[in-house]
Amino acid sequence: MEEIELFLDEAKELMQKAVDHTASELLKIRAGKAMPNLLDGIMVQYYGAPTPLAQVASVNTPDARTLSIKPWEKNLISEIEKAIINSDLGLAPQNNGELIILTIPALTTERRINLVKQAKNECENGKISIRTVRKDTNDSLKKLQKDGASEDEVKRAEDQVQKLTDQYSSKIDDLFVKKEADIMKV
Repeated sequence: MEEIELFLDEAKELMQKAVDHTASELLKIRAGKAMPNLLDGIMVQYYGAPTPLAQVASVNTPDARTLSIKPWEKNLISEIEKAIINSDLGLAPQNNGELIILTIPALTTERRINLVKQAKNECENGKISIRTVRKDTNDSLKKLQKDGASEDEVKRAEDQVQKLTDQYSSKIDDLFVKKEADIMKV
């Protein structure tokens, strides 16, 4: 039945979005290396409007433990500094009048363990999103059955939804395994 296929396609798309979102959240968890995407969530006040840092400055990595931020306009240096200090990154910006330098500290074992826990939480949130999609899709399928769709077709579709759930949950598990190895690597 065409409606069932539409529900399955939508479920697949939403589950992929959950995996993509989880992957982007995991990128924000730093593993002791300086990476420009570490600053992706930082918003800077630019003429009164919150603007992503990447739109008002260039971010480079001169070495493995340093990020340099060069604003397009010099008067933004203090705003960028303020945004970094107010973020939950725990980094202390240094400003030389032209650039903002961020030194990424080496991670302690305790900090690594906390980062793994944070990564696990993000992955669990992704799996919850996937299970929510499964539940919503199955509810829609049951409604279709009440509206006249055959019980066998609905049962087959529910089985497919469960396979999709398992498939996308295992993708999130894979993301976690990679992130955990990255964090624990000294």
